[in-house]
Amino acid sequence: MNSTPVVKPIEETPIPAAKNVIQIEDVHKYYNLGETSVHALRGVSLGIARGEFVAIMGASGSGKSTFMNILGCLDKPSSGRYLLEDTDVSRHDKKALALIRNQKIGFVFQGFNLLARTTALENTELPTLYTRIDNDERRRRASEALAMVGLADRAHHFPSQMSGGQQQRVAVARALVNRPSILLADEPTGNLDSRTSVEIMEIFQNLNDKGLTIVLVTHEHDIAQFAKRVLIFRDGKIRKDDAVTNRPNASEVLKTLPTLED
Repeated sequence: MNSTPVVKPIEETPIPAAKNVIQIEDVHKYYNLGETSVHALRGVSLGIARGEFVAIMGASGSGKSTFMNILGCLDKPSSGRYLLEDTDVSRHDKKALALIRNQKIGFVFQGFNLLARTTALENTELPTLYTRIDNDERRRRASEALAMVGLADRAHHFPSQMSGGQQQRVAVARALVNRPSILLADEPTGNLDSRTSVEIMEIFQNLNDKGLTIVLVTHEHDIAQFAKRVLIFRDGKIRKDDAVTNRPNASEVLKTLPTLED
């Protein structure tokens, strides 16, 4: 008689209150489309403490993508404030925002966005080209980032020589190479199979356990449950903000999943 393995949830231990790395205060965002004005965000206020792992969900048009663009300093609010590590970045110009993105924020997307003719190590190094670190330090940081995602032995492989999951790991390493304060992940498992998706969530949980703040957008409820907190956007507002109870441990979940055959 077959029995289904029981996956034990992560046992959360109380931690001291942490200072907010992200503080959003009454943020509104309008887009003008000809004679029509779209009110994409309608007075969003939110604090995210250092070391949190937050998942964002919501239907298309709910405002979650606009919110992520503001968090990533890719767009600015029409009104309200965005404080990133106590700095009001909502009033910064494009050049200042680009510097903040490079220094403080790591991005992971659904598409891996790797350069095809460039090795995993060279792809990982790319964000450091806009910094003042020397070549030796650049190579050392990239090697460390690849080791963090379990790809030290794939450093000199090209994207065409790697699976989708391995390519996404390179993309995560690239996001980590400048040692950001925040990792923003937009549908990072959208192009991956179920097992590989959990492998990526295992990496995120391990990074979060080491103190990295992670904000993740996903349409998949199962993926959101690997975070510690879930926000639900609808009609430009946060409608729900709940802590995840009985959060699964991705490493334990992987033990219950079949290994995919090539």
